[in-house]
Amino acid sequence: MSKQNRVEFYREQIELENHIHKKAESTIKDIGNILINELIMGIALDSKKHATLLNALVSLHTKTTPSIAEKYGSDIKDNISEHIELERKAIDTYNKLLETIDDESEKIIIRAILNDEINHHSLLKTIQKMIIENLTLSEKDFWDLVNEDQYSYIPYSD
Repeated sequence: MSKQNRVEFYREQIELENHIHKKAESTIKDIGNILINELIMGIALDSKKHATLLNALVSLHTKTTPSIAEKYGSDIKDNISEHIELERKAIDTYNKLLETIDDESEKIIIRAILNDEINHHSLLKTIQKMIIENLTLSEKDFWDLVNEDQYSYIPYSD
Protein backbone atom coordinates (compact mmCIF):
# COMPACT_ATOMS: atom_id res chain seq x y z
CA MET A 1 0.00 0.00 0.00
CA SER A 2 1.43 3.38 -0.94
CA LYS A 3 1.99 6.12 1.61
CA GLN A 4 -0.85 8.15 0.09
CA ASN A 5 -3.22 5.17 0.28
CA ARG A 6 -2.24 4.53 3.91
CA VAL A 7 -2.91 8.17 4.82
CA GLU A 8 -6.29 7.97 3.12
CA PHE A 9 -7.04 4.70 4.92
CA TYR A 10 -6.01 6.18 8.30
CA ARG A 11 -8.24 9.21 7.73
CA GLU A 12 -11.20 6.94 6.93
CA GLN A 13 -10.49 4.93 10.08
CA ILE A 14 -10.36 8.15 12.13
CA GLU A 15 -13.86 8.98 10.90
CA LEU A 16 -15.02 5.46 11.75
CA GLU A 17 -13.50 5.54 15.25
CA ASN A 18 -15.06 8.96 15.92
CA HIS A 19 -18.43 7.64 14.72
CA ILE A 20 -18.11 4.62 17.04
CA HIS A 21 -17.31 6.97 19.94
CA LYS A 22 -20.34 9.18 19.27
CA LYS A 23 -22.62 6.17 18.75
CA ALA A 24 -21.50 4.63 22.04
CA GLU A 25 -22.14 7.88 23.89
CA SER A 26 -25.63 8.18 22.43
CA THR A 27 -26.34 4.52 23.22
CA ILE A 28 -25.83 5.00 26.95
CA LYS A 29 -27.35 8.46 27.17
CA ASP A 30 -30.54 7.32 28.91
CA ILE A 31 -29.45 3.99 30.39
CA GLY A 32 -29.53 4.00 34.17
CA ASN A 33 -27.30 0.97 34.68
CA ILE A 34 -23.91 2.26 35.82
CA LEU A 35 -22.07 -0.96 34.93
CA ILE A 36 -23.35 -0.95 31.34
CA ASN A 37 -22.73 2.81 31.07
CA GLU A 38 -19.14 2.54 32.23
CA LEU A 39 -18.28 -0.52 30.13
CA ILE A 40 -19.64 1.05 26.96
CA MET A 41 -17.98 4.38 27.81
CA GLY A 42 -14.68 2.54 28.25
CA ILE A 43 -15.02 1.15 24.74
CA ALA A 44 -16.01 4.58 23.45
CA LEU A 45 -12.90 6.10 25.00
CA ASP A 46 -10.78 3.41 23.34
CA SER A 47 -12.28 4.44 20.00
CA LYS A 48 -11.37 8.05 20.77
CA LYS A 49 -7.83 6.88 21.61
CA HIS A 50 -7.66 4.91 18.36
CA ALA A 51 -8.60 8.05 16.42
CA THR A 52 -5.83 9.94 18.20
CA LEU A 53 -3.24 7.26 17.41
CA LEU A 54 -4.36 7.11 13.79
CA ASN A 55 -4.02 10.89 13.62
CA ALA A 56 -0.41 10.44 14.76
CA LEU A 57 0.12 8.06 11.84
CA VAL A 58 -1.35 10.61 9.43
CA SER A 59 1.04 13.21 10.83
CA LEU A 60 3.95 10.78 10.51
CA HIS A 61 3.33 10.67 6.77
CA THR A 62 2.24 14.28 6.14
CA LYS A 63 4.31 16.48 8.48
CA THR A 64 7.84 16.72 9.77
CA THR A 65 8.31 15.91 13.41
CA PRO A 66 10.30 18.55 15.28
CA SER A 67 12.83 17.40 17.81
CA ILE A 68 12.39 18.23 21.47
CA ALA A 69 14.47 21.08 22.82
CA GLU A 70 17.18 19.79 25.15
CA LYS A 71 15.96 21.94 28.05
CA TYR A 72 12.62 20.08 27.96
CA GLY A 73 14.03 16.64 27.28
CA SER A 74 15.24 16.05 30.85
CA ASP A 75 11.90 17.02 32.38
CA ILE A 76 10.00 14.86 29.92
CA LYS A 77 12.36 11.96 30.57
CA ASP A 78 11.86 12.28 34.34
CA ASN A 79 8.07 12.48 34.00
CA ILE A 80 7.99 9.48 31.70
CA SER A 81 10.21 7.54 34.12
CA GLU A 82 7.73 8.25 36.90
CA HIS A 83 4.82 7.28 34.67
CA ILE A 84 6.58 4.00 33.77
CA GLU A 85 6.98 3.21 37.47
CA LEU A 86 3.30 4.00 38.14
CA GLU A 87 2.22 1.74 35.28
CA ARG A 88 4.45 -1.04 36.65
CA LYS A 89 2.83 -0.68 40.07
CA ALA A 90 -0.62 -0.80 38.46
CA ILE A 91 0.36 -3.98 36.57
CA ASP A 92 1.54 -5.60 39.80
CA THR A 93 -1.61 -4.52 41.64
CA TYR A 94 -3.99 -5.84 38.98
CA ASN A 95 -2.07 -9.13 38.70
CA LYS A 96 -2.40 -9.63 42.47
CA LEU A 97 -6.06 -8.63 42.40
CA LEU A 98 -6.81 -11.22 39.70
CA GLU A 99 -5.58 -13.94 42.05
CA THR A 100 -8.25 -12.99 44.60
CA ILE A 101 -11.30 -12.59 42.35
CA ASP A 102 -13.70 -15.46 41.72
CA ASP A 103 -16.35 -13.56 39.76
CA GLU A 104 -15.75 -13.99 36.01
CA SER A 105 -17.38 -10.65 35.15
CA GLU A 106 -14.95 -8.84 37.42
CA LYS A 107 -12.03 -10.81 36.00
CA ILE A 108 -12.94 -9.79 32.44
CA ILE A 109 -12.88 -6.12 33.40
CA ILE A 110 -9.67 -6.36 35.44
CA ARG A 111 -7.94 -8.26 32.60
CA ALA A 112 -8.97 -5.53 30.15
CA ILE A 113 -7.50 -2.88 32.46
CA LEU A 114 -4.37 -4.96 33.00
CA ASN A 115 -3.83 -5.36 29.27
CA ASP A 116 -4.13 -1.58 28.82
CA GLU A 117 -1.62 -0.99 31.62
CA ILE A 118 0.83 -3.46 30.05
CA ASN A 119 0.54 -1.74 26.69
CA HIS A 120 0.97 1.71 28.28
CA HIS A 121 4.08 0.51 30.13
CA SER A 122 5.63 -0.86 26.96
CA LEU A 123 4.85 2.21 24.87
CA LEU A 124 6.17 4.57 27.54
CA LYS A 125 9.43 2.63 27.72
CA THR A 126 9.77 2.98 23.95
CA ILE A 127 9.08 6.72 24.08
CA GLN A 128 11.61 7.09 26.88
CA LYS A 129 14.20 5.24 24.82
CA MET A 130 13.60 7.65 21.94
CA ILE A 131 14.08 10.67 24.20
CA ILE A 132 17.22 9.28 25.82
CA GLU A 133 18.73 8.91 22.37
CA ASN A 134 17.61 12.42 21.37
CA LEU A 135 14.90 11.17 19.04
CA THR A 136 17.51 9.75 16.68
CA LEU A 137 15.91 6.35 16.26
CA SER A 138 14.77 5.48 12.78
CA GLU A 139 11.14 4.51 12.28
CA LYS A 140 12.27 0.89 11.86
CA ASP A 141 14.20 1.01 15.16
CA PHE A 142 11.14 2.44 16.91
CA TRP A 143 8.85 -0.37 15.74
CA ASP A 144 11.51 -2.97 16.47
CA LEU A 145 11.64 -1.72 20.08
CA VAL A 146 7.86 -1.81 20.41
CA ASN A 147 7.72 -5.38 19.14
CA GLU A 148 10.73 -6.46 21.21
CA ASP A 149 9.32 -5.10 24.47
CA GLN A 150 5.70 -6.22 24.08
CA TYR A 151 4.29 -8.21 26.95
CA SER A 152 2.17 -11.19 26.11
CA TYR A 153 -1.53 -10.68 25.63
CA ILE A 154 -3.81 -12.02 28.34
CA PRO A 155 -6.61 -13.69 26.41
CA TYR A 156 -10.26 -13.40 27.23
CA SER A 157 -11.79 -16.65 28.40
CA ASP A 158 -15.36 -17.62 29.13
